Amino acid sequence: MTIAGVVLAGGLSRRMGGGDKALKPLAGQTILERVISRARPQVASLVLNANGDASRFARFGLPVAADSVAGFAGPLAGVLAGLDWAAKEAKGASHVASFATDAPFFPPDLVKRLEEAVRDGKHDLACAASGGREHPVFGLWPVALREDLRKALTEGVRKVDQWTARYHLAQVEFAATPYDPFFNVNSPEDLAEAETISALADRPSPAPAAPKRR
Repeated sequence: MTIAGVVLAGGLSRRMGGGDKALKPLAGQTILERVISRARPQVASLVLNANGDASRFARFGLPVAADSVAGFAGPLAGVLAGLDWAAKEAKGASHVASFATDAPFFPPDLVKRLEEAVRDGKHDLACAASGGREHPVFGLWPVALREDLRKALTEGVRKVDQWTARYHLAQVEFAATPYDPFFNVNSPEDLAEAETISALADRPSPAPAAPKRR
């Protein structure tokens, strides 16, 4: 299975006071830089879903795909933009993994585990969960369903779970300690908390112990 990725940055960031919250600084980097660095190794190709002037993201070196559905229709519109981009530009991609641009600590094995969840042939889609909460914006979506999603959006479907309920969805649970990897930055207060979390998330993994000699 060849998987492309889409970083969803098409929202209005109202709780952050407007503007691009993905460009806010977090522990020496922008939030978007952190998301890209975690997403890029997990997928074959990556696109940024954003609306407005695409040149403001030029320094990140990603193609930018805007919503094809007018009126800031939510994350499903961003998923559709990613699916359309993959169908045209990421030849051979069978699926698209979506990443929320306001959640910079998601697991480095996210896509691998979502892929494993749909390989059983019993599930059409997969999404992440942690701490008893579902995170449908972190999902794995078949490119083959893009026309179905387009039709649903034109019919007024906006909630992710409203659309995924039409299919067999696998929920993949991730540990929520010592921090929730899907913590999302929606407000200035969240950004301050994210600074604390980054100290844990950026801590190098301990080196494996040397084997004991007998």
